Amino acid sequence: MPFGYASPEQIMRDKADYARKGIARGRSVVVLQYVDGILFVAPNPSRALHKISEIYDRIGFAAVGRYNEFEELRLGGIRYADINGYTYDRSDVTGRGLANLYASNLGRIFTESIKSLEVEVVVAEVGENKDGDAIYRLTFDGSVFDEHGFAAMGGQADAVSNRLKERYRESMSLADALEVALMALTEPGGERPPVGQLEVAVLDRNREHRKFLRLTGARLERLLAQTTTPPPAATTPPPADSAGSTDSPASSGDSTPGTPPPTGPEGDVDDGSSPL
Repeated sequence: MPFGYASPEQIMRDKADYARKGIARGRSVVVLQYVDGILFVAPNPSRALHKISEIYDRIGFAAVGRYNEFEELRLGGIRYADINGYTYDRSDVTGRGLANLYASNLGRIFTESIKSLEVEVVVAEVGENKDGDAIYRLTFDGSVFDEHGFAAMGGQADAVSNRLKERYRESMSLADALEVALMALTEPGGERPPVGQLEVAVLDRNREHRKFLRLTGARLERLLAQTTTPPPAATTPPPADSAGSTDSPASSGDSTPGTPPPTGPEGDVDDGSSPL
């Protein structure tokens, strides 16, 4: 046996472990459906390096891992969409076609290269109605998962997915969906990331032509304000019954001279003859 030999199974296992560790070092990204489309949420302190982007009219892109690697995938997807939309028709560019392209490239790199890409990608497409929405999650080895309702990747993805399962429901409003996403991204007992470190975008089916929209600044702050549960209103005690009020408090014993007798529940005078 030659020195340094490793079986193909061991090589693939090592590549997979290497990629998983690199992806887990990043922060999680959440993609979920709401009543008017698809929402993307990612903690991201950088204002220049985006994890969430637009690919085409109805298609959005989100990724975790090494920025230079998933940025190359994003640019390749844009070129693919532009060429096919120009050559054929814009409606021929679909999220499924783009997911198949990414799966082919990721799978080839994983098997042929010494080092696999440390990336995980979501391709989302918004339809005319919620039944036409699609969310595809792709892993570093080219595997494709057709997600329903929501997807989480990167960081502590399993824990985030479990929190999403507990809180997600169909046909949520945008504010409710954002609240669910933030609760899933926040560790129990932890603090939510500030507004300046959130990257939020939507694919809104009600928008004309291009459905992708980033939510930033005052627009995002107003949306976050809607997710805050208002404190319960303070209740004021009912006014005292004037029929039994006196200038001085009554003693715990017998009534003093000049003090009217106590009143019953309905305001009748209690002379001691009523049954207990």
